[in-house]
Amino acid sequence: MPTPKTLKVPCSGCTLCEMCIPMEFSTEEIEKLDELVTTRCKVKRSAALYSSGDAFTGLYVIRTGFFKTCLVMEDGRTQVTGFQMAGEVLGLDGIVNSHHSCDAVALEDAEVCLLPFDRIEELGREIPALQHHVHRLLSREIVREHGIMLLLGSMSAKERLATFLLNLVERLHTRGFSKSELILRMTRAEIGSYLGLKLETVSRTFSRFVREGIVEVHQRHLRIRNPDGLRYIVNSPADDEL
Repeated sequence: MPTPKTLKVPCSGCTLCEMCIPMEFSTEEIEKLDELVTTRCKVKRSAALYSSGDAFTGLYVIRTGFFKTCLVMEDGRTQVTGFQMAGEVLGLDGIVNSHHSCDAVALEDAEVCLLPFDRIEELGREIPALQHHVHRLLSREIVREHGIMLLLGSMSAKERLATFLLNLVERLHTRGFSKSELILRMTRAEIGSYLGLKLETVSRTFSRFVREGIVEVHQRHLRIRNPDGLRYIVNSPADDEL
């Protein structure tokens, strides 16, 4: 696990404050949260923030960078379970049994804020909004898991990829990025692992989207030319022949 460093910018002065901290927190409560977040960790690209089996000590809010969470199977294969970006939380998997059940790996140089869970529980008794926020994070994780089950259980390859791209660009847009252009921090193999598709299928589906004028792809730079086309694919199920 990366070595923490002393925090220099408190929550109240962080540029991600509005995204990370719910609006129902008062100014006084946000100042109390400054006591909660006292350390940050820098994580190099390809390094693990934590690994499966590590002791759970707290939650991590991503300040900068991009992560993937993944499980390593008994046969050595890796299953990607999610991609996380600035303003999102890592570590919820460790609450249930005090150990992490997956790996969290940086897809680029990143920085995270560490929130010790014992302090979260203490402050939760003083600040009901904080306890509610943690419950909401857990609920969101359940909803995300249900979404993945739907994605893998009933969607064709092109529906899966279209849904993935629409979700990714929408999340980036809420962080001030373009609604139509993005850099794919993950590889096509990682996308395939997350979507339950072979690498060849992901590549063929991207090629089909390019032929149909829906996207432009230059290495990892992607531009969505026809977002309505992606939405049509998601909302109008059809065969998956490529």
